[in-house]
Amino acid sequence: MKQIFYPANERGTNDLGWLKANFSFSFGPYYNPDRVHFGVLRVLNDDIIAAGRGFGFHPHDNMEIITIPIAGALEHKDSMGNTGVITAGEVQVMSAGTGIHHSEYNHSKTEAANTLQIWLFPKELNVEPSYDQKSFTGLMKDNELTTLISPLKSENTLWLNQDATFSMGDFDAQQTINYEIKTPGNGVYVFLLDGALKINGQTLNKRDALGVYDISSILIETEAKSRLLIMDIPMQ
Repeated sequence: MKQIFYPANERGTNDLGWLKANFSFSFGPYYNPDRVHFGVLRVLNDDIIAAGRGFGFHPHDNMEIITIPIAGALEHKDSMGNTGVITAGEVQVMSAGTGIHHSEYNHSKTEAANTLQIWLFPKELNVEPSYDQKSFTGLMKDNELTTLISPLKSENTLWLNQDATFSMGDFDAQQTINYEIKTPGNGVYVFLLDGALKINGQTLNKRDALGVYDISSILIETEAKSRLLIMDIPMQ
């Protein structure tokens, strides 16, 4: 077993006024040779976007892009003709493949939005671009993990061009979660959105993360009411 601790206070930052960003991995103005990626996880940006502001039309290719609003909502438009609003409780996925353009703006004119944008290297290059979004409001149950993204196509989850499983859950204090790796050979990156917990003796607090690999399961013990995101991803 190998593990890497990613403290919240060691993330890269960028403040553009309308955008306050925290970078778990090297991105834009932030470069750290020890924080370039974890397996196929290339980007994990924790963004606070001012009311009515956002990212104009811009391109992507050969990247799997996941957007998870934590608070607020984003307006989305893309070159595939998709338009809509993604709210907290929903997840959006895009396979950029051969190339797409899209824009994202805070839907609210009065309140800031907090979103996670996550990029994974794809399993196959130059696939036909695709888009999907799904609401998980009402599906999540206390003290249980809910699968958001799966490598198997299902009406209950979203799908990506990668052998990745994303799970999220809200847990009370003093809960034990025995998480088994979904795809043999994968590692897990646990991102703690809120609360406090321990994994393999390592304490995590709000926005800390732990990457673990060369294992078949991990034991998570919550020390306070916690919300966590588990990314079960290939290491190569």
